Amino acid sequence: MYSLGFDIGSSSVKVALLDVKTGKAVNSAFYPKEEMAISTPEAEWAEQNPSDWWSNLKLALSDVLKSSNIDKKDIKSIGISYQMHGLVCLDKNGEVLRPSIIWCDSRAIQYGNTAFEEIGEEHCLSHMLNSPGNFTASKLKWVKENEPEVFDKIDKIMLPGDYIAYKLTGDIVTTKGGLSEGIFWDFKTQSVSKELLENYGFNENIIPTIKETFEVQGVLSGKSAKELNLKLGTAISYRAGDQPNNALSLNVLNPGEVAATAGTSGVVYGVSDQLKYDPASRVNTFAHVNHTNSDNRLGVLLCINGTGILNSWLRKNVAADLNYVQMNDEAMAVKPGSDGLLIYPFGNGAERVLKNENPGATVKNLNFNHHSRGHMLRAAQEGIAFSFKYGMEVMEQTGIETKVIKAGKANMFLSPVFRQTLADVSGSTIELYETDGALGAARGAAYGAGLYESLEEAFASLEKVQVIKPIPENSDTLKAVYSHWKSNIGL
Repeated sequence: MYSLGFDIGSSSVKVALLDVKTGKAVNSAFYPKEEMAISTPEAEWAEQNPSDWWSNLKLALSDVLKSSNIDKKDIKSIGISYQMHGLVCLDKNGEVLRPSIIWCDSRAIQYGNTAFEEIGEEHCLSHMLNSPGNFTASKLKWVKENEPEVFDKIDKIMLPGDYIAYKLTGDIVTTKGGLSEGIFWDFKTQSVSKELLENYGFNENIIPTIKETFEVQGVLSGKSAKELNLKLGTAISYRAGDQPNNALSLNVLNPGEVAATAGTSGVVYGVSDQLKYDPASRVNTFAHVNHTNSDNRLGVLLCINGTGILNSWLRKNVAADLNYVQMNDEAMAVKPGSDGLLIYPFGNGAERVLKNENPGATVKNLNFNHHSRGHMLRAAQEGIAFSFKYGMEVMEQTGIETKVIKAGKANMFLSPVFRQTLADVSGSTIELYETDGALGAARGAAYGAGLYESLEEAFASLEKVQVIKPIPENSDTLKAVYSHWKSNIGL
């Protein structure tokens, strides 16, 4: 038996095929091979066409099926991981009304801030565990106020993963976890927040039917089965936002466990069983994949928007003659601390950890007579690690103490500079695993469809491939540099 995982990112769509019996990946593929386009009609806007996610999913799936010598009838389940906080609007005919406003779009901040004041800070934080901020609900409010002709046609709203499930099944459904990441969910009443709907002027009918994270949420329709070359009736049995799903992929399910990613954006994600929150809403709390009404499992999420995108920008504009491995080699030739050069990676939209401010990326202490390209490359990776460390200090206030960080061996965690800097400045041990979001979604789907009896069984085959421990002589240097880095922007 096999299970498919679809990971709908903002850079690409990845598909993985899991052998349920062995727990090993059979094959995987992603599209596009270059980063997926993000439209920016105005400064601080970010949009994508949902049809592009579907087109790239089909291309990636086709590659996986062609290179895997299996009978498609043996694929028993499909799981979906997706970029969080996006907004997809459908009309009564199930047609998309406008491009999706995605996670790194900053246009809705003012609406979230106003709602935070009007609904009441205490109510928002104690019931929804967050400020409405720049999340999905506030994005919808922006549409209501600025595109009323579009808003009036909306029948249902969806998150990106809900849209992909809709394309697969024809059913419009969502999850509690999805609603919590959109700041629609009231954790005290265990229902959609009536206060938020009333303040924003939304009818509750726009919210889809709610399903559990792990269950058969729908089955593959005849139309989609033909389009994808899969079996009619295949179960769609799991969906979650990319960061809760990344934690699932690393078997991070219990209070005190911590996962991290460092792709386009960077995330540290810790699991708690306490309804705690950051009073400044700099880190955010959502329902984790295994959260239930009777058993709290909450994901405390630190997000840094400008992570891998800073490294990518440097490659395109500063080190176009190098690949990422060569960039890392050049950075490693510079000693820790980058001889005083400091870089702040806040150049990819409003940063929640900075109270939704958007200061832009900054370079400080650049000396034309001393600093080289290698210094720039190393200081960038150190700056990303420092931003993680700052966010982890905020997370401590919600009860998340980071001693061990689990991560997939991918993206920035492929860099010896980044992972060692993060270990040294945070004092945490880093454990790396050969897994990713698509494979995690495939495992989640297999459990949701009953192919595994428990999550413990689903992750029994997960293997640790590398451990990075802090180096004491580096830690003292980097902690001093971090203190200087933090004070330079008033943190």
